[in-house]
Amino acid sequence: MSKTNVTISWILRIIAAVILGQTLFFKFTGAEESKYIFSVLGMEPAGRYGSGVAELIAVVLLLMPRTAALGGLLGLGVISGALMAHLTKLGIEVQGDGGLLFYLAVAVFVCCAGIVWLHKDQLVALLARFRKSSTMAGN
Repeated sequence: MSKTNVTISWILRIIAAVILGQTLFFKFTGAEESKYIFSVLGMEPAGRYGSGVAELIAVVLLLMPRTAALGGLLGLGVISGALMAHLTKLGIEVQGDGGLLFYLAVAVFVCCAGIVWLHKDQLVALLARFRKSSTMAGN
């Protein structure tokens, strides 16, 4: 990866990790807005804690260079669920936030998509190793 791409990768990873990381406080402390969101989705409290754990894992993976691609994929998965919740049940604006949570989710989605794109070689190598080990285990 070029020096420019490494820099872009770090910027995207830090932005996604900061946004995902700051939401953990609200999920794990049972902030009213988090409770409201997951109640509307019919997933309170298990969904709140489960998504918080998945986001925490994504943050850790994003901040480690060897696992950045996996962090990007996990981040895309988690945030895709959040975006679908906004678009189907919650709405863009939640409890008068002016759409802030939705727009932060869009930012995380864009960052994670960029991370996956920049680290696609890492994912291809991981898939190749997985296929090789699967083939060897089958013999």
